[in-house]
Amino acid sequence: MKIAFIGLGNMGGGMAANLVKAGHEVNAFDLSADALDTAKDNGCRTFMAARDAVQGVEAVVSMLPNGAIVNSVYAEDVIGVAPAGAVFLDCSTIDVATAKSVAATATDAGYEMVDAPVSGGIAAANDGTLTFMVGGTQSAFKRAEAILNAMGKAVIHAGDAGAGQTAKICNNMLLAVHMIGTCEAMKMAEKLGLDPQTFYDISSQSSGYNWSLNAYTPMPGVGVPSPADNAYQGGFATALMLKDLRLAMEAAEGSDSAVPLSSRAAALYEDYNGAGNGQLDFSSIIGTY
Repeated sequence: MKIAFIGLGNMGGGMAANLVKAGHEVNAFDLSADALDTAKDNGCRTFMAARDAVQGVEAVVSMLPNGAIVNSVYAEDVIGVAPAGAVFLDCSTIDVATAKSVAATATDAGYEMVDAPVSGGIAAANDGTLTFMVGGTQSAFKRAEAILNAMGKAVIHAGDAGAGQTAKICNNMLLAVHMIGTCEAMKMAEKLGLDPQTFYDISSQSSGYNWSLNAYTPMPGVGVPSPADNAYQGGFATALMLKDLRLAMEAAEGSDSAVPLSSRAAALYEDYNGAGNGQLDFSSIIGTY
């Protein structure tokens, strides 16, 4: 297929490269000249304007920073500019309301669109092992599925437009709570005299089992290899976790959902990010205990 890819940042660059590896022809656009150079090295055709990149394509994939930018790009450079019948895949993590609104506008203009945020981080984006949670009609999902499979290991249809974003923010809200609980338990065990590796060996095989402990251990030299063993570089930045938590808190308020633990986790990450730790992996919050 001929695919336009808009947004070649830490995640988008690797995703676009994997589309090329899968045999697709990729038109790439980003505001960063360095990102465009990398995309060109990875086999993409590069463009200086999004409107030019979407000419003649069968699909448009976007990976953008926030809902306002997604809305602007689709309204000004994609909808009505891309060929009739193209399918749109927005892989950004944005608020549910904007995802629904942009999809409705695209549908009214005769296009099909899915919201398909990702889980997995930069390494998974580069390796093509992302998980996509997808919102949209069954027809739109079927058209998007093959494209998403070229960039990930799992593609799951969550429901109608906006359902992908709902799944993403709820999942990461849960992840934040798990990570903070894991950090608190590991540090408390250590302060009470229990060897951290011994605590890991016990809890990782008992009722304390969770992904943050078992697959992303936040303490250096304990458990499985993780960003903790690389001075908390790489992985999932604190600033990105906080972005998702802010979206989750907005959604909780709008849906009258009670989220006391998640609200506390969001407050802790607000403080931690505000102290200058935004670029460190989110598991580095263990250093506050």
